[in-house]
Amino acid sequence: MSSVVVVAPIIIANWPAITAAVTAAVATMGFAVARQGAEEHQAATTREEIEVEDSEILEAAAGTDRELVVERDGLRAVFRRDARGALRVCMEGNGYSKAQMRQIGQDLIDRVTQQYVYHRVVTELKNRKMNIVDEEVTEDRTVKIRVRNW
Repeated sequence: MSSVVVVAPIIIANWPAITAAVTAAVATMGFAVARQGAEEHQAATTREEIEVEDSEILEAAAGTDRELVVERDGLRAVFRRDARGALRVCMEGNGYSKAQMRQIGQDLIDRVTQQYVYHRVVTELKNRKMNIVDEEVTEDRTVKIRVRNW
């Protein structure tokens, strides 16, 4: 007997879990985490802010002053928790239109969400003593996990 489970992502986590998902996901897109204490980024002529739907960073684990900055080719993405606890991404850069920045930001959000959900699913499968038989990532980045429950 086999089953197909489709996971609808919702992100509810503490800041360290969000940071881990962001760090793992953005590396696949050529972004690098900006050094702490780095000089201020030049004033960006284009700025676009995007809220990650269905996300909540747990208040007990982080304040609103936490952020993670990643960069690529003069483009910065700043991940932070807003006053309501939602995850937000602020895209900043020169030479990009708002539409381009929104698309790149949404691609980042999609990868972070996928990384977060993948980690949560695998962790839960292990906690329930289920064996992962096979994993596959298709061309469209769909992740398929085959599991055997003994």
